[in-house]
Amino acid sequence: MLIDARGIGCPKPVIMADEALSKMQEGLIEILVDNEASVSNLSRFATKNGFYTENIKVDNYWQVKIVKGYPCEITSEKQGVEQPLTQTTSLQPSAYFLIVATDTMGKEEELGKILMKAFFETMKVTKEIPQTIFFLNAGVKLTTINEEFIPILKDIGAMGVEIFSCGTCLKHYNLESELKVGYRGTTNHIIEGLKDFKKTVWIG
Repeated sequence: MLIDARGIGCPKPVIMADEALSKMQEGLIEILVDNEASVSNLSRFATKNGFYTENIKVDNYWQVKIVKGYPCEITSEKQGVEQPLTQTTSLQPSAYFLIVATDTMGKEEELGKILMKAFFETMKVTKEIPQTIFFLNAGVKLTTINEEFIPILKDIGAMGVEIFSCGTCLKHYNLESELKVGYRGTTNHIIEGLKDFKKTVWIG
């Protein structure tokens, strides 16, 4: 089944995928989307429900293929070879959700920026990492224009941490084209995070 969700914002593509899959006992659907937030949301949806998924970038949009009911292989039209669909691991018992709503810790700005950097550097060194980090409000400056932070966040992301920045906040600060680490996120990530994780840490 093909679902063309290009031009449709989150969370509608996920809702469309859920509706289509709920009507079949087993099978494959292919959703076309034109933004990374939808790709990420669809992948998370598939993983949470135990489905197999594959994402393929084609020109200026993505093909997100989701299989329900049985493991199988599908053909990658872009590469012309067969690739197994993959399923990512579920949440670990110790996983937590981190929301960062500021680019400084505390009211003293200069000291606060030092503390914020030290916090993330310590996180990286000790490997006491969250499963997902969502930056919002002034926090999006850390994933865009704060050059000292970018390498730290890239290292943390390489450890398997999902990193998202609020799309509305990026637009507010005129930083949509400056995102250097992670992906553009939506409030859908916050709602899912609060629901999926037993522990949520808020800095802001």
